[in-house]
Amino acid sequence: MAGIGVRLNRIFGKQSIFADLYGFIYSSVSTVAPMFLVIGVIILMQWALGYSKVGFAQRELFADTILYIFIFSLLSAAPFNAVLSRYLSDVIFNERWADIMPCYYVGLLMNLILGCALAVPFAVREFVIGKVPLYYVCTSWCGFIALLLVFYSMLYLSITKDYGKISLFFLIGMAAAFMTAWAVNRFLGWDLPYSILFALTVGFLMIASLETALIHSYFRENSGEYRAVLHYFRLYWKLIFINFLYMLGMYIQNFVFWTTDEHLVLVHCFVTHMSYDMATCLAMFTNISATVIFISRIEMNFHIRYRSFTEAVIGGRGRDIRVTKERMFRQLSTEIMSLARIQFIITVVAFLFCEILLPRFGFGGETMQIYPLLCVGYFVMFLMYALILFLYYFNDLTGALLTTGLFCLGTFLGSIAATRMEPIWYGLGLLIGSLTGWTIGYFRLRWLEKNLFAHIFCRGHLMKHRTEPMPSGLVFERSFGAGKPQKGGIA
Repeated sequence: MAGIGVRLNRIFGKQSIFADLYGFIYSSVSTVAPMFLVIGVIILMQWALGYSKVGFAQRELFADTILYIFIFSLLSAAPFNAVLSRYLSDVIFNERWADIMPCYYVGLLMNLILGCALAVPFAVREFVIGKVPLYYVCTSWCGFIALLLVFYSMLYLSITKDYGKISLFFLIGMAAAFMTAWAVNRFLGWDLPYSILFALTVGFLMIASLETALIHSYFRENSGEYRAVLHYFRLYWKLIFINFLYMLGMYIQNFVFWTTDEHLVLVHCFVTHMSYDMATCLAMFTNISATVIFISRIEMNFHIRYRSFTEAVIGGRGRDIRVTKERMFRQLSTEIMSLARIQFIITVVAFLFCEILLPRFGFGGETMQIYPLLCVGYFVMFLMYALILFLYYFNDLTGALLTTGLFCLGTFLGSIAATRMEPIWYGLGLLIGSLTGWTIGYFRLRWLEKNLFAHIFCRGHLMKHRTEPMPSGLVFERSFGAGKPQKGGIA
């Protein structure tokens, strides 16, 4: 997490209003700008090309296609990226640059296999049963694979701290998407929803190509150590479930409400709950600034305390270790409380803004009834995610797995119960799951604080473990030959 910390320290160190504003903009561009670029360009294309004149069925098919592309590309990448990130961190720390490309190819193959396993059967059903045109189905599939590659390649550029180039590539790709949509709709006469879908696919492919080219320009050597990458999946199998359960917990609430009587089924394939899905989107955007705030503060403040503690562990006195440990956990508590206070203010302001203005733009009814409780749920969920990252710092994968597992389970069971309530309580499932995960994460950190020395110093091995044939149990062999010494004994 030490990528943008130095830059942010320089910016905020000037202690002026302009510096604070610039620091917030810089951290935003480094973290959540790509997502807002995609959303902004989709809205701009719809406004500029007259999307409001499109029929309901076409609009719903396009909206459901984009929704499914984003959700399932994130879920497909989730099981692998955490383990690959851990492998990359270790490789970079040991300066084994030639081992990066084997990791890239192994992860790419895994992502494509799982992505195709999910997308191909769905695409076949969409074409055969849903009677959706083949060109539309193929474009949707290409868009899904392209976005999956975008998310996967972002992992490597994040490791190399190229946050600015990630945002630049998204800007180039989305600019190309806008121009493509305009051209094929105005000059070729394609229908508008397909024009936008085709343009987004082109944009995602361009972003993925730029990211891949940059990765290959950085890492030109290939050691061929593919088995070492696979070994990490066995060694850090908990990371597979941690990342997947967290991503699944974010969307499992939607899956539950897709099974209710209020759901909408389109072309026998796409299942949605319009009011709940829109309220989920609004609530997530209301609290998305927590990501920016947390990354900025942890890069600037906590990482310094953590580094001082690790340096004391490596070569400091016992007193130094104890003092730096106390300072580190005080800073950890300060960061959690600061994140909660700042994000609470932002969430309240954004909530009031949405409640007042959104009904004037057509957002109302059941969507705005569901929105308040979901807003609270996402507020707690992002605080829980901060605790998970702190658990990562201390290599407590068991605690992180418990946190995400109970978060996902609590959200699932709570959402099932919420389906039997009034719409104002529909977000109760996410709130229950987030509170459960946050509680587990908090008490796990308290446990780590009390048992940190045992957690660090009592988990190693005096002898290196290795796998080889067991040596013979023969100690010595007696020999009775004349004049011959006894093997293993005295001549």
